[in-house]
Amino acid sequence: MFTDTAHVDPPALASAPDHRDLRSDDFWRAIPAYAHVSADEFRTHTFQNRHTVTNSRQLRETLADLVPASFYDDLEAGVKNAPMALRISPYLLALIDWRAPETDPIRTQFLPLRTQQQPDHPMLRYDSLNEREDSPVPGLTHRYRDKALFLPQDSCPVYCRFCTRSYAVGSDTDAVEKMKLTANLARWEQAFAYIASQPDLEDIVISGGDSYNLSAGHLQLIGERLLQMPNIRRLRYATKGLCVQPQKILSDHAWTDALTRVVELGRRLHKDVVVHTHFNHPNEITAITRDAMDLLTERGIHVRSQGVLQRTVNDDATTMTQLVRRLSYVNIHAYYIYVHDMVPGVEDLRTSLATAQHLEKHVRGATAGFNTPAFVLDTPGGGGKRDVHSAERYDRASGISVFESPSVKPGKQFLYFDPIAALDPAHQWRWTQPTERRAMIDAALAG
Repeated sequence: MFTDTAHVDPPALASAPDHRDLRSDDFWRAIPAYAHVSADEFRTHTFQNRHTVTNSRQLRETLADLVPASFYDDLEAGVKNAPMALRISPYLLALIDWRAPETDPIRTQFLPLRTQQQPDHPMLRYDSLNEREDSPVPGLTHRYRDKALFLPQDSCPVYCRFCTRSYAVGSDTDAVEKMKLTANLARWEQAFAYIASQPDLEDIVISGGDSYNLSAGHLQLIGERLLQMPNIRRLRYATKGLCVQPQKILSDHAWTDALTRVVELGRRLHKDVVVHTHFNHPNEITAITRDAMDLLTERGIHVRSQGVLQRTVNDDATTMTQLVRRLSYVNIHAYYIYVHDMVPGVEDLRTSLATAQHLEKHVRGATAGFNTPAFVLDTPGGGGKRDVHSAERYDRASGISVFESPSVKPGKQFLYFDPIAALDPAHQWRWTQPTERRAMIDAALAG
């Protein structure tokens, strides 16, 4: 049984490294395949794209004997059991500590090891957030009255093994056959028509997939079409790109210029256009991140981060506080920390709700309030985001929490389930028995 960090005293925050100490060395040269790559070349998106690793053979060729054969075997078995295909950038590969890859926080997020995977929770289901059910047209989720999520395409520069949209993003895997949301102008027109027909819609999140994988022309087309609608007041381009390939901001001038033009158009129209990105660990933030953010800051482009709470990655107070302060230092506002969604194949990464509640208390007050993230849970079943302290009921023994969402789906109750491995042996056993399982759920709903 793994240890639930909600019951462990946090380490002393004074022991944390300086959040301003950003890595600026030629760290990629420790990778055999990149040993002779210059800084100028490594800092281009073209190098990053050409050398992105998408299978275990490429990983062996890149790392050579940095890790034993058993690691590659473990990875291959993990990929076969994962919902997301393998795709990782040279930048991320080079940031992994290959002296201890089993415990490295970046490796943990992107390269699945079969020996660390755990059985899915029995209450898990694909598309746990009900995005498809709340989609009036393909690739557009409209759950909140004034906000919609637009998914123009279904690919990303890298694939996170914990992706909420593993039902749609990336290519098919041995574990999952994906819903296809490829870039398609006809499908986009359906989304635009729906958005224009809804006067209450004011806020559109452009995601996917990842906005990084839109061409410069498509990025600008989508932004301009939406900004020209009288009802739309706010756009958010969602991308993990600043975390996994900041080089694109610096070297793909057409893309960065297109983003700038949309932001400037929004400013002229007195509308808000921002970038939402995603960092989970302070090691992901380097001097290259800072340089990319300096350019965006010069152009008046605001960036917020939405992280995910993950066991062994950022589930202690020191790491989470360091992440928030380092984001602030490079002008990224820490917006949300999500309790890990119930996603197939990554039960080893989930934490209890109690862990999120515990961390929120320790992070709040560590830096300015506007740079302090809200710790939220996106409720399974489509109830939307809820503050982690707002559960109507929470039984830590069974691991069941109950939420209500009166402004989204009034009258309904939404359940979240802590990972079974975090429970005591008696309750772990109860989850293996269908009648006991039903009894725990009924008791939680009844209050």
